[in-house]
Amino acid sequence: VNPFEVVKVGLQANRDSFKEQPSAFAQARRIIQADGWGLRGLNKGLTSTLGRHGVFNMIYFGFYFNVKDAVPPSPDATLEFLRKFTIGLLSGTISSCVNIPFDVAKSRIQGPQPQPGQIKYRTCLQTMALVHREEGFLALYKGLVPKIMRLGPGTRIRTFRTLHTVEAF
Repeated sequence: VNPFEVVKVGLQANRDSFKEQPSAFAQARRIIQADGWGLRGLNKGLTSTLGRHGVFNMIYFGFYFNVKDAVPPSPDATLEFLRKFTIGLLSGTISSCVNIPFDVAKSRIQGPQPQPGQIKYRTCLQTMALVHREEGFLALYKGLVPKIMRLGPGTRIRTFRTLHTVEAF
């Protein structure tokens, strides 16, 4: 996932007009030629990406399956759907609230640095501490509302589809 994120953030940060913007492959090639495959190149922000996904999945699935087992199922199909949907929505929302500092760090590390030629955001924890110190605690939660609006329902629908596929076997 991480190399794709680096390419995506690089394309999003490109201020050229859309017609002048490089393709994803050209952007990846440019990153590899300039900075290589390592942690300064295509794998920049790897620890924050791992933290973002790891924290999200631990909380999401831990919460979902524990609460799902604690709340009794309903024989009514509509109520059962609402039970699973609500638990999934809560799981996605709570997970997003906990993992967004990692997402902010990832975006700062992978995105353009404030001063060209100087790397300000280097590692995940250093970036989180720096953002907290310079911009305040709430800066670690920038973009939380759109993230919840996207991930809360989205993870619920994906999990519902995945669980039905798994239960079919």
